Amino acid sequence: MKEAIDYLHDALKQIQEFFAKPRYLPEKHYMRGPGPACAAKAQVKRAPESR
Repeated sequence: MKEAIDYLHDALKQIQEFFAKPRYLPEKHYMRGPGPACAAKAQVKRAPESR
């Protein structure tokens, strides 16, 4: 009987944790802008100016 109660307790605890946590945290996916690799690509693609 104690095993069944422990199993039920663990299952309810997991369900509670699942619904209590936010699924999307924007701060984990926030990007500040293009990085150095993007800047290097832009330099290669840009044609040299002739005047």
